[in-house]
Amino acid sequence: MAIPKKMAGAMLPGNSTVEMGYFDVPVPGHGEVLIKMKSSTICGSDIRAIYHQHLGKGPEGYQKGKIAGHEPCGQVVQAGPGCRRFKDGDRVIVYHISGCGVCNDCRRGYMISCTSEQYRKAYGWQRDGGMAEYLLAEEKDLVLLPKELSYSDGAQVACGFGTVYEGLEKIGISGNDAVLVTGLGPVGLATAMLARAMGAKLIIGTDTVAERLALAKDKGLCDYVFPSGPDNVEQVRQLTGGMGVEKAIDCSANDKARLTCIQATRKWGKICFIGEGGTVTFQPSADIIHDQKTIYGSWVTNIWRMEELVERIVRWGIRPESLITHRFALDKVADAYALMASGKCGKVAVVFDEELK
Repeated sequence: MAIPKKMAGAMLPGNSTVEMGYFDVPVPGHGEVLIKMKSSTICGSDIRAIYHQHLGKGPEGYQKGKIAGHEPCGQVVQAGPGCRRFKDGDRVIVYHISGCGVCNDCRRGYMISCTSEQYRKAYGWQRDGGMAEYLLAEEKDLVLLPKELSYSDGAQVACGFGTVYEGLEKIGISGNDAVLVTGLGPVGLATAMLARAMGAKLIIGTDTVAERLALAKDKGLCDYVFPSGPDNVEQVRQLTGGMGVEKAIDCSANDKARLTCIQATRKWGKICFIGEGGTVTFQPSADIIHDQKTIYGSWVTNIWRMEELVERIVRWGIRPESLITHRFALDKVADAYALMASGKCGKVAVVFDEELK
C-alpha cells in the first residue's frame, strides 16, 4: 500500500469545537511503527479535560496543535528499524500513554503513572493521537488485536474497557456478587458488560440520562436501572434482601453517586471509584469503618493486563463495539465530538476503511 506524504488530522482548541489540519505523514524511527488508523473512539476525559476547555496543567496538559484521540486501533503499515515483535500487517491496539520505560511504574506496566516529566507523553494529549489517517507509535506501546475482534473492539480496549477491567480486578467480581454501577456512560456500560462476563448475576445501574438508562436495559447489561436520585440506596437494598450489593463501581465522578455507592454496599463490601474529578463527602465511621467496607481508586490499567483482557474478551464472546451507537468518518469528526459532549449516546467512534458501516 502506498503511503501518502500528507494526512488530515483533528485538533481540539478547547472551546467546544474541532479544528482540522494537514500534517506530514510521520516516518517511523528506531523502535517505532506507522499505523493506518481504523477506529478511534472518543473518551469522556477528552470532553471533560480538552474539548470544552484545557484543564490539564504542565506536562500532563493537552499540548496545543497535537492531533487528538487517545483510543486508537489500526494496522501497522511500516515498522521502523529495531522493532522486535510487531511487523507490517499486524492489527494493533495502542496503549495510550507512552512512558519512559525505566521508572518503577513503567516497569510494572503502568505507563499511565510514569514519573518522567520529560518522557511521559499520552497519545492525543502530549503527542499526536488517533484522530488522523495515520499514527506514529512506539512498539513497546502496542497490544496485538486478536483476529476475532474488530478494530472498533480494540479501540474500546485502548482506554475504556482496559480502565474498567483494572478496577474490577482490584475489587474482584464473580457469580457471588450483586453489582451496582453509578454512571452509565460508555465507561459505566463497559463496567456492566465486563461484570456480567465475569459472572455477576445481578447488576443495577443508575444515571441521570434517560437514553443511557434505556441503552443499559435494552442491551441486557443491567437487570435494573434507576434514574439517579435520593431513593437509589433504598432501591438497591430492596433488590438485595435489605443487605446492599457486594461490589459497587462509580463511573460518574458525581458526589451523590459516589455516596450512593458507599451506602448501598453491604458490610464487608468493596467500592471502586473509576470516574475522574469531583468530590465526595461521607461519614467515615457510619459509612465505612463500622461496616468494614473498602474503597479502591483505580486509574487506567497496565499493559500486561490489557493483553490479558483482549484474550478474555474473545473467550467470553463479548463485543465491546456493541456499545458504539454512532460512527463518523474523519471529515465529520466535529459532529462526533459534539454528540459525545451531549451525553445522549453510547460510545462514539471515528472510523476508517472497513470500519465505516
